[in-house]
Amino acid sequence: DSELKEAMIPLKDMVPAAANNINTRFIILDKGKTTLEGESKACLALVADETAAVHFQFWGEECDAFELGDIVCLVNGIFSYNRHNLVVRAGRRGKIEKVGEFTIVYVETPNLSEIRSVPDPNNSNKYVQESVLSPYSRIFPPLP
Repeated sequence: DSELKEAMIPLKDMVPAAANNINTRFIILDKGKTTLEGESKACLALVADETAAVHFQFWGEECDAFELGDIVCLVNGIFSYNRHNLVVRAGRRGKIEKVGEFTIVYVETPNLSEIRSVPDPNNSNKYVQESVLSPYSRIFPPLP
């Protein structure tokens, strides 16, 4: 596990890509309703670490397996667009597991899902940040 910890990156360092290359850790701050997408259950959550927040897409059994306040470790996750929303998810090759509860420092801004990224004109495999849509989540607004 020690080499896994070294490979962990803060949320703010994630870059959108069609690759399962995200190893990170975060706390679940809020969770939306479970919906059906085709045959699969899906639910969106607001997650964060000490550097940034982002929307996480849970699929199937994951929707019920994780609660608010859970600290989750993601291995080989993917940060990309799903139905025009920039989300992090485990994907078919990734893995998420609960590693603790409630004891993590976090911030709610910047929210990486609220930054519009566009393909890099010089490298179609990369995305570049185009504009900040909102500093905070528009799906899970911060408490006043």
